Amino acid sequence: MQRTGNGQPSGFESEITNEVMSALRRIIRAIDLHSRALVQRFGLTGPQLVVLKELLVESPRPVNEIASSVNLSQATVTGILDRLEKKHMVVRVRSDIDRRKVLVSPTEIAEATLAGAPPLLQEHFTVSFVKLPDWQQNQILSSLQRIVALMEAGDVEAGPILTTGPLDVSPEKTEEFLKSVAEPPVDS
Repeated sequence: MQRTGNGQPSGFESEITNEVMSALRRIIRAIDLHSRALVQRFGLTGPQLVVLKELLVESPRPVNEIASSVNLSQATVTGILDRLEKKHMVVRVRSDIDRRKVLVSPTEIAEATLAGAPPLLQEHFTVSFVKLPDWQQNQILSSLQRIVALMEAGDVEAGPILTTGPLDVSPEKTEEFLKSVAEPPVDS
């Protein structure tokens, strides 16, 4: 890498760095805008939608199975279910077979809401991603893993849900978070 007299990268590297940072910012903004639209239009966070969609696949189900299926901790899923239950979107009942187990099912309200909900951002990504040849999938994975390392974010826990903010908060708290990280208005 060529450096200028002050040790900074030359113009070419700075241009590439800026392009990479812009690409990362576009990804973050796309996730942010999608999260905001879900909250505003449906009153649901991305993780809540993921859990509801999983329950429509098969229910009733115990919390640990749901957590495993969506790759989130049981504590996180329990918080999500608490919020969904307050919205009358899920019901929990004790299993008749094993009274220690609590089974969760979606309600008709949840089914009606999901009927009009858009696909999750990761669903669109997954459909496109799996169409790529294996070598391109591996190249993307390798590049993203390297970015994680460069950003020293390897210890940051993250499940495979594209959303901004914490995974187990209410839409109201998510909206507050999204407003707090929104870009400042552009002066004209």
